[in-house]
Amino acid sequence: MPEIEPFAAIRYDHARTGGDLSALIAPPYDVLDQTEKSALLGRSERNVVAIDLPHIPPKSAGPAEAYQRSARLLDEWLADGTLTPESQPALYLYHQQFEHAGMQYTRRMFIARLRLQPFSHGSILPHEQTFGGPKEDRLALMKATKCQLSPIFGLYSDPQDRIGSAFAAAGGTVKGSLAVETPDVTARLNGVENRMWIVTDGDTIRTVASEMADRKVYIADGHHRYGTALLYREWFAEGQGESIPDDHPANYIMFVLAGMDDPGCLILPYHRVLVGVDIATVLDAWSEGVAAAAPGDGRTTAGGMSGLSADVLTKSRTGHPSPDIVLFDGATGKESPLRFTRRDVLMTLEPNKCPAWYKLDAAYLHRYLIDELLDARRGRAGEAEQHLPPTGGRSRSSTCPTRLTEQEHTGKGSTGKGSTGQEPRLLYVKSAKDARRIAREQSGVALLVNATPMSHLRTVSEQGGLMPQKSTYFHPKLPTGLTINPLYSDG
Repeated sequence: MPEIEPFAAIRYDHARTGGDLSALIAPPYDVLDQTEKSALLGRSERNVVAIDLPHIPPKSAGPAEAYQRSARLLDEWLADGTLTPESQPALYLYHQQFEHAGMQYTRRMFIARLRLQPFSHGSILPHEQTFGGPKEDRLALMKATKCQLSPIFGLYSDPQDRIGSAFAAAGGTVKGSLAVETPDVTARLNGVENRMWIVTDGDTIRTVASEMADRKVYIADGHHRYGTALLYREWFAEGQGESIPDDHPANYIMFVLAGMDDPGCLILPYHRVLVGVDIATVLDAWSEGVAAAAPGDGRTTAGGMSGLSADVLTKSRTGHPSPDIVLFDGATGKESPLRFTRRDVLMTLEPNKCPAWYKLDAAYLHRYLIDELLDARRGRAGEAEQHLPPTGGRSRSSTCPTRLTEQEHTGKGSTGKGSTGQEPRLLYVKSAKDARRIAREQSGVALLVNATPMSHLRTVSEQGGLMPQKSTYFHPKLPTGLTINPLYSDG
């Protein structure tokens, strides 16, 4: 079972900042470019991004000097008091307050260390396939700084909110009802209010650790970081003669943990854009796997929770089931709501998947509609062979001659003028508004999808399955800089 521990984090000196870290925290390293890094440093030269993002882009390891500079900066900030180690081990209660689709939310979490375990132990579970990750960059930074700078986001099931109650009932030692007391730290970033309380009360810590001992932890975001921590522990142990003490910090990793039953724990859809493929080709290829949604589902807006029609996630106003996907034609602006009609075909294509996997919209979209139908249709049309991996994560080899290049799109800036004659690509876009814009710019097709239910994430994970990549988008992202996890022992 998960082993939760308090830890003495390295953090900014709150006395110097007045408890406001707005100018010092940063978004996750993997969503930033050089312009955004420079903007953050323009707010403060002591922004954590100066340490956390030494090499751009962080898709592979940069020069050794870049990581050595981060290590020097960390040491300098510790020496001059910009950063300070916590005086005693603590848990860190953490809330994010934000607005989405006109509603106010609070996502309640806490920060702790978890003992590293292989996924095969079944206590800490991945939920999603990932792109080939930037482990080399993160491992080089971890080796140089001997710290974990960015947290992993984890979920746990707690329908009775026993963890929340343990924090709230802690008593005067932990400021009573923490939800209404002044936090030790605040930080506003990208419209999200971050609030953190330092919890050192021993009874509270023991209660939380005991409650968590019987719960599984599901990795929501940070699969690569978890893998990097396992690699770091292996590397460190080799340097210590293949063995390190059981309580050594390298055996642990920093998590931000949220209850998956918390109303503030939102999963938003991750939309797709097909570039270099026109809608006629898509609809022709998909004809045997989709059908037009019921007449009552025809809408001028669709695509889930990204500021669009909310009834796409539930039912239409007419009572018809919502469409499984909406195609937006960038060339004409027309939208086509569609239903998936052959979900059972997945069991033939992938007979060894876990039962819950066959219910995933993303599995049907990638493994059948894109990998099996669209790529085959384009292959018959004589497209050039690219030898690219399939989008659905096949467990067997493919004979299909054409693959779509896949990449994540941040939604920032323009993709330039496109045409159907360019190399086919599949872009992943968080915002439906941006997906439409890119489709218009590229004369492509936006695939506006529904959000993955939390219950699907839990069931797939517990059955040992993995969702297709970019099946989930947890909003908002966790910032870096509230707490840093030292991987060295003072002894």
